[in-house]
Amino acid sequence: MKRFIKEKGLAFFLIAAVLLWLKTYAAYVIEFNLGINNTVQQILLFVNPVSSSLFFLGIGLLFKKKIQQTAIIVIHFLMSFLLYANIVYYRFFSDFITLPTIMQAKTNGGQLGDSALSLINPLDIFYFIDTIILIAVAIFYNRPTETTTKRPFKIVMGASILVFLANLAVAEIDRPELLTRSFDRNYLVKYLGAYNFTIYDAVQNIKTNSQRALASSSDVTEVENYIKANHDKPNAKYFGKAKGKNVIYISLESLQTFAIDYKLNGKEVTPFLNSLAHDDHTFYFDNFFHQTGQGKTSDAEFMMDNSLYPLSQGSVFINKAQNTLQSAPAILKSQGYTSAAFHGNYKTFWNRNEMYKAIGYDKFFDATYYDMSEGKTKNYGLKDKPFFEESMPLLKSLKQPFYTKFITLSNHFPFEMDEGDTDFPAGETGDSVVDHYFQSANYMDQSLEQFFNDLKKAGLYDTTIIVMYGDHYGISENHNDAMAKVIGKEVTPYENAKLQRVPLFIHVPGVKGEKSDKYGGDVDVMPTLLHLMGVNTKDYLMSGSDLLSPEHREVIPFRNGDFVSPKFMKANGNYYDMGTGKLLEEKSVDPNVEESVKKELEMSDKIVDGDLLRFYKPKGFKAINPSDYDYTNHHPKTSESHTTSPKNSDSE
Repeated sequence: MKRFIKEKGLAFFLIAAVLLWLKTYAAYVIEFNLGINNTVQQILLFVNPVSSSLFFLGIGLLFKKKIQQTAIIVIHFLMSFLLYANIVYYRFFSDFITLPTIMQAKTNGGQLGDSALSLINPLDIFYFIDTIILIAVAIFYNRPTETTTKRPFKIVMGASILVFLANLAVAEIDRPELLTRSFDRNYLVKYLGAYNFTIYDAVQNIKTNSQRALASSSDVTEVENYIKANHDKPNAKYFGKAKGKNVIYISLESLQTFAIDYKLNGKEVTPFLNSLAHDDHTFYFDNFFHQTGQGKTSDAEFMMDNSLYPLSQGSVFINKAQNTLQSAPAILKSQGYTSAAFHGNYKTFWNRNEMYKAIGYDKFFDATYYDMSEGKTKNYGLKDKPFFEESMPLLKSLKQPFYTKFITLSNHFPFEMDEGDTDFPAGETGDSVVDHYFQSANYMDQSLEQFFNDLKKAGLYDTTIIVMYGDHYGISENHNDAMAKVIGKEVTPYENAKLQRVPLFIHVPGVKGEKSDKYGGDVDVMPTLLHLMGVNTKDYLMSGSDLLSPEHREVIPFRNGDFVSPKFMKANGNYYDMGTGKLLEEKSVDPNVEESVKKELEMSDKIVDGDLLRFYKPKGFKAINPSDYDYTNHHPKTSESHTTSPKNSDSE
């Protein structure tokens, strides 16, 4: 064997393969929370980088003597870079990079800043030391003997395939139907590895893109039958009570439910929102869960406007802007509604300038309508207070009734505040992200109170439904130690799932509200709102369930296939009693619940991936033509010196 390695020039290759293997395993253990539950999974985690290391580095053996080592070093570096990119991404999103997220980065190019930089640690040089070692070996030691045949390449490729198939076979035993059942990228990385996941992701992405081309009108039938069979009848007590009212949606950036009624050193973090949670004319839902995927804020927007689930990979706003949609702005347009979106960032971010046309927004007030001078912007765009203040004249200029949404930005990771923006104290957990969160949330709360007061002065408050929702989590699992101090208990997978609750407020003028403990999610808001406005949703293809209906469905799917319900929940593949948090055996959980979750996601995916709404024509609905919309601001407010993008990204 030693002679074969020496003669065939495989020594350098094997050094590179072993270094990449061990580094990848170290990253798995140090950086990722993959939920290793047994010895088999631990062994698979250790072994799964082997096949990828052999396969990809083996490609370098095809190169001739003069550049063989250079080729191996380049491949090794590219794989190290992919691993490190996943590490940085995972530190905030607790997820892995997919091809659609790379496309999102391209679309949102130039706006990645503090959010990414704050996740980089000087010790991360560790993930590139082995590449440096390889370069040193190549410089100071003789190059390998030139191979005269492709036999070493064939042997290495064969070995990599055998290792992968053995890995997959054992993984299938521990997790049957791994590649077909799993919505969760954690599972795929745990069992198959980060590099093999990238290949799987590429295949899935090609498959998804082909689904639209292959879809036909006959595919709508199954979806239509399923959705109509599960339609919730509106609550007669509330149906039509807000007919003809204006609508304002406010996306509460990164606000989680734990902040509501929370006190820090005796001071309420969100006193204004707390007052609304106990207001007689506001419906407040404290068991409301965000259902976003990799599209974060844009996913939440998509669900609010369309009552369909986002993609399992990437953002609908980036990848499906060409789809035909039957959104709330489009439905209300036939009733004389004007629609507009307000956002203190530039219109190309998250591809909003294209997606809003597909949704049917008449106007889009982006950063060019606001004063983006230094001091008024923070990380991701305009600060919330000047954003709402400068939005009021634009809002008042709209023809009523209107359907509008406001996307706030200030309460965003890493949550640091500029001096003078708030005098609220920071937390004392020792984690700067969590500690600054309380200050940032308080600043947003102040801006909302200011906006409500301005609506009252403008005479709009009593004629407008105001819907406010937390768009997604703000504090990731990487800060669980600090969050344990905040909530006063260990953040187990069960507690972490409960932390995915975000507040939902629906203020309806003239209608008595209440605090509700019903379980709900993002897709449920649109049918709830339309029923309040007297629009029956039975003829539309929506995934959501009216939160005010007596028939409301309280099983809430997450994009990765997990779910919550009043009785039990699924988190990271395990089942828990929702009341006690006790771990349950799978056999004790009603299998129909899991099947219904899978079916809900599947039906929505058919609509979105196949663009099926182009084949579906509800009675009285006029389809949107995106070419009818133009969001060009011919009189931008910003001066020449202030027309550059905000410093950093709204990773949203």
